[in-house]
Amino acid sequence: MKLRAVTLKDVRRFTDPVRIDGIADGVNVLCAPNEFGKSTVFDALRALFFVPYGSRGKEIGQLRPHAGGAPEVSVEIETPEGRFVLSKRWFAKPEARVTRGGVLVAQADEAEAWIARLLGGGDGGPSGLLWVRQGLTSLDEGNTREQQAALVARRDLLSSVTGEVEAMTGGRRMDAALARCREDLGLYATGTGRPRAGGPWAEAVQEVEALTAERDGFAARVATLQTALADRARMRRDLAEIDAPEARAERAARLAAATEVHVAAEAHAARVTAAQTAVQAATTAAERACDDLSALRRAVADHVDALRRDAEAAAQAEGAMSTLAAAESALATAVVAHNTAEGARQSAEDVLRLVQGRAAATAAQDRRADLEDRVRKAVVARQAVEAATAAASVGPDDAAMDRLRRLGATLTTARALRDSTATRVTMHYAPGQVGGAMIGDKPLEPDTVWPIHVETVIRLAGLGDLTVHPGAGPEGLADVAGAEGALAKALAALGRASLEAAGQAHRVRKEAADRLTAVAAELAALAPKGIEDLQRQLAALPDAVSEAADLPALPEAEAAWQSARATAADLSARREVLRERRDAARTAQAEAAVRREAATERLQAARAALDRLAVQDEAELAARADHAGAARTQAEAVLHDLRAAAPDLAATEATLARATSVEEAARKQIDTLRPAIAALTERIAGNSGEAVEERLRETEERLEVAQARLARTAREVRVLQRLQAALEAARSEARDRYFAPVAGELRPLLHLLWPEAELDWADDTLLPQSLIRNGTAEAIDILSGGTQEQIAFLVRLAFARLLAKGGRHAPVILDDALVFTDDDRIERMFDALHRQAGDLQIIVLSCRQRAFRDLGGTVLTIAAGG
Repeated sequence: MKLRAVTLKDVRRFTDPVRIDGIADGVNVLCAPNEFGKSTVFDALRALFFVPYGSRGKEIGQLRPHAGGAPEVSVEIETPEGRFVLSKRWFAKPEARVTRGGVLVAQADEAEAWIARLLGGGDGGPSGLLWVRQGLTSLDEGNTREQQAALVARRDLLSSVTGEVEAMTGGRRMDAALARCREDLGLYATGTGRPRAGGPWAEAVQEVEALTAERDGFAARVATLQTALADRARMRRDLAEIDAPEARAERAARLAAATEVHVAAEAHAARVTAAQTAVQAATTAAERACDDLSALRRAVADHVDALRRDAEAAAQAEGAMSTLAAAESALATAVVAHNTAEGARQSAEDVLRLVQGRAAATAAQDRRADLEDRVRKAVVARQAVEAATAAASVGPDDAAMDRLRRLGATLTTARALRDSTATRVTMHYAPGQVGGAMIGDKPLEPDTVWPIHVETVIRLAGLGDLTVHPGAGPEGLADVAGAEGALAKALAALGRASLEAAGQAHRVRKEAADRLTAVAAELAALAPKGIEDLQRQLAALPDAVSEAADLPALPEAEAAWQSARATAADLSARREVLRERRDAARTAQAEAAVRREAATERLQAARAALDRLAVQDEAELAARADHAGAARTQAEAVLHDLRAAAPDLAATEATLARATSVEEAARKQIDTLRPAIAALTERIAGNSGEAVEERLRETEERLEVAQARLARTAREVRVLQRLQAALEAARSEARDRYFAPVAGELRPLLHLLWPEAELDWADDTLLPQSLIRNGTAEAIDILSGGTQEQIAFLVRLAFARLLAKGGRHAPVILDDALVFTDDDRIERMFDALHRQAGDLQIIVLSCRQRAFRDLGGTVLTIAAGG
């Protein structure tokens, strides 16, 4: 099938009929800007071939214009049987028609069937491999239905072009064998190899599990019956031993004897407790009598001691007051004496200061004159330093002058080199003609060599002008202009007109630098720390003072000041000693007052305690204490005798507890054994009546039959699994032969981009899974978007060639299928398109007008008209 023309009406932006004519064999190109309708044409073609005319789904709804309408699409195709026109309309008056030369061939559902046969059946057949809509550049894109349809088409195509043997191992017959094996295996097992629910294998497993559980249940019941018989016999023996009359009588006698002994021990323990209480009461009475006697004696002694301490504290307080008064008086006298001495010391110090000031002013007169002279000379020297510094900063320094000299030497050398190759003129005058030859306004000196570098006119008096045309000297011998420019630039940077002027300025700068060194040394000698330091020293000198006739000599003033200071210091020390004594006397007086107050309080307390106890007689209290002590001694003797004769209460209690527990345990065991024996007897009777052992043997026989059936089923599953593995292995081994046709078509196309490259194919998807370059396999999904796009493009061209070889021509329609390809590779992709074109029909839709301008082929346009 090949397309020859396409007509659209009421399809998206095309509300009026448009038509694409002249679709030829080979490469056809429709290049137009975005939103021009290229993808609309592609979607309309897909709708015509793949969407029923009665559909009102989303895919058709997206074809309707915004203003509504009934989309209409028709195509003119060419097949081996001739030319046909296929047309469809959706929504309003939907229809599908197939005509030939204006004659109706099929319509409605028959037209849909006719189109399906044309495409090869299914969901598009080979066209699903070759039509690529915008945005889907790889081979495995699209929805699930489109991917499955493409997989079926690839398998059908590869199987149809492979030989019979290859088809069995890698094509449709292998698929059929594998499908039958998987179908049979699927009756038994899931994809993970587990029994399928409801299948024979699962039923056999369930039967074995059920019978095993039943067998285990009967076995447990038989074991329970046997255990019950043994337990009943053991319990009957235990009951006979415990409930025998002799055993009952022995336990009763042992309990009665233990009870009697324990009651006697408890009565004796009660007597011991009463004796302990009597001892405690006597002890308490004796201690109370002794405490009363001791309290009276302590109160009398405390009162006597309190009287003594109170008298002592009163005497100490009176003495402390006298000592404090004396200390206060002595301190006051010392303070007056110290103040008088301190005034005398201050007067002597003032006189000494006046005398010292007069002496310092006299000594400072010579120092002041010297400092003032040094300050004047230092100011003059500083001004000289500033002037020399300013002069030393003007003019070229040593480095700049060295550079100027080097540039001057370079210029001199260049001129000498230039002059060595220049035309030279020497004038020998006739007698009396000296000065008759002029260059400009300068006469030619006689017998002197003049170098001529440029065209020069020599005026000869009385003869005319002689023009000298020097030839060009050797190129590159001397760059006089460059040397002159470099020297002029350096001089301009220093602000000098000539090398001699720069030298003069350099000499002036050197002289200023030498002068600066000398005056700086002079300034440093006059003012090592600066003029400001000299001025501070001058300001610090004392002013001159006037003579005072009443001032003593300096030694007399110093002696008087030293004597007054010593007297004031001695009196100050005495004052401080007396102040410390006064403070100590104050502290002692305060402590004595506190002790007096404490002694008074203790005396009052002792007197109050003695008043409370004076109503009791000491002799009576002593007699009462002796009587209480004797009563306590007698009570302790009675308690000792009772304890010595006391039985072991803990031992009798333990004996009674053991006898009681033995009787209680026997009673409880008897009460437990009797109902247990009755229950076991009932259980044994019940199981015996159900013939459990016979049912166990029957279940075991049924289990053996089910296990044998399960083993046969499991063996059949293993056989099918092994067969499936063998078939898959055989198909994997034959995959190279299976993929050989498409690999053969694809190889020269791949080598246009990557020489020696190969593709590795996946068995399940029948798509390339890796690109092998330089011996290294690279997964398709990790390659760049452009490389994945190019591989998908070339694979589709290879599939198209296989279809054509099998007589199933289908157009290749590519809507912007090369969006990530760079300029270099797109040229090679164009070569691949033309290489494969041959008897194929390839329709390329693209918005990349500049890139696809060089593709070649038939140029298509969308024109108005129906």
